[in-house]
Amino acid sequence: MIDQLFEFVTNHPLLVGAFVLVLLAWLIYETRSAATHAVTSSQATQLINREDAVVVDVRESKEFKAGHIAGARNIPQSSLETRMKELEKVKDKPVIVVCKHGQSAGTVQAKLAKAGFERAHKLKGGMAQWQADGLPVVKK
Repeated sequence: MIDQLFEFVTNHPLLVGAFVLVLLAWLIYETRSAATHAVTSSQATQLINREDAVVVDVRESKEFKAGHIAGARNIPQSSLETRMKELEKVKDKPVIVVCKHGQSAGTVQAKLAKAGFERAHKLKGGMAQWQADGLPVVKK
């Protein structure tokens, strides 16, 4: 198996080089965007307590009801475009976007930033990390 890999690399250096460059560019992009707009659970707690941050949970209603951050607003990612007006009143406050594992929150955070929410952040690790850190959740 390894011999075949080395043979492929030696026979197709341009293809392998292009793949490595694209992979490297993608990794650099992901690390920069994740680091600039992501907050940890403790940073999110500070934003909520000190600056009255608004928590937007983009999971579906069923997951939201199973457990969410106290005071969070449930706006599923699928209906964000139609419900964006609900957040216009809090444009000047920090907004923390929460999803299940912190992966889809980045997309929503980018949409909010494009819509003029200058202090939009995503919760690093999502609700899974929040619960792993032993922070409280509310169940409906």
